[in-house]
Amino acid sequence: MATKRKQRMIFVIVLISGFAAATALALFAFQKNLLYFYSPSQLSEAGVTEDQLFRLGGLVVEGSVVRMPDGITTQFSLTDMQGQVQVEYTGLLPDLFREGQGIVAQGKLNASGLFVAQEVLAKHDENYMPPEVAEALKAAGGEHPVSIPKTTVE
Repeated sequence: MATKRKQRMIFVIVLISGFAAATALALFAFQKNLLYFYSPSQLSEAGVTEDQLFRLGGLVVEGSVVRMPDGITTQFSLTDMQGQVQVEYTGLLPDLFREGQGIVAQGKLNASGLFVAQEVLAKHDENYMPPEVAEALKAAGGEHPVSIPKTTVE
């Protein structure tokens, strides 16, 4: 009788240990795949490492868009009216990309503090701004000339 009880106890301990290990591995993998969003003013406080992929959102600063001689690289600045970050993107920009517009870029910071974007997303009509950008501007106290409609879920 004692050996059966001992075997059940060992089985329960192994089962619980296996479940705990699987949960820890799943949480670790989930943490590695999180994609954080920052505004330019939050970026300095965020403690972002060089190889950390994240999203950066804000308004394209007027007069900051510079197209490089290679024809596919573009540099511009993003702002949330409190902070500003220099961005470099190699590739075709969205048709709706322009100065003064809200965008979200996904990429990494390099050693010199330049945000190297892998993807740039622009708004899809005149009344829309990505929710992350709208919230970042609101939190920074910035105003944007385009009204930001509230989205409701019905």
